[in-house]
Amino acid sequence: MDDRRIKTKIICTIGPETESFEMLQRMAGAGMNIARLNMSHGDHDWHKHVIKLIKTLNRQVKFPIAILLDTQGPEIRTGHLASDLDLKKGSVISIVVRGESKVEETSINVDYVDLISSVKAGDKITVDNGLINLEVLEKHEQMMRCRVLDGGVLKSKSHVNLPGIRVNLPAITQKDRRDILFGIEHDVDYIALSFVREASDIHQLKELLGDKVGKIKVIAKIEDQEGVSNVNEIIAEVDVVMVARGDLGIEIPIHTVPTVQRKIVRSCSEQGKRVIVATHLLESMISNPIPTRAEVTDVANAVYEEVDAVMLSGETTIGKYPLRCIDQLVNIAENVEKHPGLRFVDKLNTDSDKQKLSLAAVELAQSLDARCIVVITRRGVMADLVCNCRPVYSDIYAFTNVSQARRTMVMGRGIRPFRIAFSQDPEKTLQTAFNVLKEREGFQSEEKVVVISDVLAGSGKIDAIQIRHLP
Repeated sequence: MDDRRIKTKIICTIGPETESFEMLQRMAGAGMNIARLNMSHGDHDWHKHVIKLIKTLNRQVKFPIAILLDTQGPEIRTGHLASDLDLKKGSVISIVVRGESKVEETSINVDYVDLISSVKAGDKITVDNGLINLEVLEKHEQMMRCRVLDGGVLKSKSHVNLPGIRVNLPAITQKDRRDILFGIEHDVDYIALSFVREASDIHQLKELLGDKVGKIKVIAKIEDQEGVSNVNEIIAEVDVVMVARGDLGIEIPIHTVPTVQRKIVRSCSEQGKRVIVATHLLESMISNPIPTRAEVTDVANAVYEEVDAVMLSGETTIGKYPLRCIDQLVNIAENVEKHPGLRFVDKLNTDSDKQKLSLAAVELAQSLDARCIVVITRRGVMADLVCNCRPVYSDIYAFTNVSQARRTMVMGRGIRPFRIAFSQDPEKTLQTAFNVLKEREGFQSEEKVVVISDVLAGSGKIDAIQIRHLP
């Protein structure tokens, strides 16, 4: 087990190269904190098998691997082609919507019935993740003509984006609904909703979650201009925000992605919400054993921004070097975390009394050079509040008696969660936590720690900040 300590958490997408128990075990040892299930690929039987393996693994590791279910979301794709279509720059092609017969050999069928009514002459249509770009020339009732701006080989079922255009598709598709219910049934820890455009999209997800709201954490993926424009109201409704730079870099001008990322990270820091930076972190390592210098700098910038987590996609699903990718993230974070971050947290909203108390605990721990802040919490709320303050030196050791709360706390930057039995006597609960620090984390007697709690225990309550020396 790699025991290097970094605050930034690592999310790995599971795929053909990493679906075995042995590989999951090695990834956990290398530094994976959260396993992502991409519902765009694989059936429920496959995902159920991976979930079972992770739950088995969690009986063996010190800190649990949380499970993140990522919905496919609404999407537009081209239809089936008898053979690949070579689109030449400058050529003119026809696009027809699903259900219409092809008018010529160079027609492309698209499965979005409102496509023609949604666009106008001069609009841009992007295909295959930005590799093929088209300009709308003219529209007719059942088809439109487009010029190829950037050519390439078009394959069946290619992804289509309409940058800057409001797409009339449901926030939660029927497939998403089935996948979300599957996730609830199998006790996943996070559910990510793709292409979140406004707060009402999140309300729909919470209706599906029912009494699981607050237990299964909700992640909003920001992937288009509408989501960016409404990001503050979206942040207010969710537990976590993902800066999903893949589609985002197609839906908005690509040169604006870094500033949009920073804006979202800053907003999450100020509002006290977890934030993930995802997509293309180490893309070249899908086939190469080392990252590019630009990729290393990109990851380092996310760590400087003090994000909670960074996420690998193709690097750990189909890539040749999944373990090396995790190792690179650990190395980068380990180095960068030695230096001051951008401290967006200096503008943290501290309106609530508990947030003020948490900030005081963090400031006290830092003034004392305390090695850690001990948080006693059932649902993880107080651990989140402490995490919001981004302690520079002190680690956050969170103790809960609820297994799912322990797993969902994994996302928080610098949080190390343990599950212990709680006593009716708060002091006994603290002594149990202190014993864990000494027996499992190498703490010594007389080491100084700061304690904060949001737990009621019998007639007692640990609701004040304490300075304690380990027994």
